[in-house]
Order: sequence, then structure tokens, then C-alpha cells
Amino acid sequence: MKANILIAFRLTFVVALLCVGMYTLIVLGFAKMAPNKGKGFELSQNGKTFYSNIGQSFTEDKYFYSRPSAVAYNAAGSGGSNKGPNNPEYLASVQARIDTFLAHNPEVNKSSIPVDLITASGSGLDPHISVEAAKIQIKRISAIRKIDETLLLKLIEQQNGKPLFGPDKINVLRLNIALDSISKN
Repeated sequence: MKANILIAFRLTFVVALLCVGMYTLIVLGFAKMAPNKGKGFELSQNGKTFYSNIGQSFTEDKYFYSRPSAVAYNAAGSGGSNKGPNNPEYLASVQARIDTFLAHNPEVNKSSIPVDLITASGSGLDPHISVEAAKIQIKRISAIRKIDETLLLKLIEQQNGKPLFGPDKINVLRLNIALDSISKN
């Protein structure tokens, strides 16, 4: 019996050393080889530092709206709402997002709102929206900032992330910083 307990303690110590110590050092080593040494992708604007790989909240009408977040854009608590598509609370929050979007964009039809403007991502921190989600907001921003719609369309095309796989996407923070650089309204 004593021999088995001693073996179990040794095995627990070795596994803890491997899983906690070595794994952590290996992941840290890979992070240090990554761009920005694992610190994320920082952007500075007007003396403030932002992380472009973490979703930011943009709700002012003069900006492109970001994707909703189930965790209020808190990077420490990444996660979705985990509510199913038939959950009444989830359906109410999606309907509230639709109503808010339509109130600020009255020329848009409900059926043409891109899903990424009314549903949160799985992490709640997605910094991207689809090209369609950006384009559908052009009329509102053009009217508020007094910018020609074709200029906004060009700005969207310049900010298009065009990944190797998957649909085109736009980083909302970068898009709004570029928008501020052409218009201070």
C-alpha cells in the first residue's frame, strides 16, 4: 500500500511539472517568437493604446458599429452567452439589437441586416465585421460626417482583410481610425 501511494505522489509531481511548468514555458516560447512578442497588436491614436486583435465597442453613429459582445468586450472574460437559438432571453437581445440598428439606420430593411451586426461571436471579442456589415452603414456615416459615399466605399475596400481562407472581413478599430483620419466630425 505504501509503495503505491509513493508511486502515485511521484507520478502526480512529474505530471504536474510537465503539464504546468513545461507546457507554460513552451507556450511562452512560442508567444515570444510571434509578432509583437505575444503582446497583441497595439495601435496608438490620440495618446491612447488599443489592441486591434480584441473587439472594441463602437456605438456612436459617426463610427462603423462593431460586432456585439456577450461579455461587454472584456478580454479577461472571453466567452459567448451560451444561450440557444430558441432561448427567449437570447431572442429578445437579438431583437433589441435589430431595433436599435434600424432606429439608427432607417433606410435599411430588416432582412438585409448582416447577422454579424446583431449576434455576438463565440468569444465575444471578435474585432472584425463582414464587408457587407460595413457597407450597410455607409449611408448613416456619410450623412453624419458629410463624406461622399464613394470615399467611404474606397475606405472599406482599403481596410478589407481578405484572409487566405474564409470570407472577407474588416477590423472595425482600424477602419474607424482610418475614418477619423479623413474626417474629424
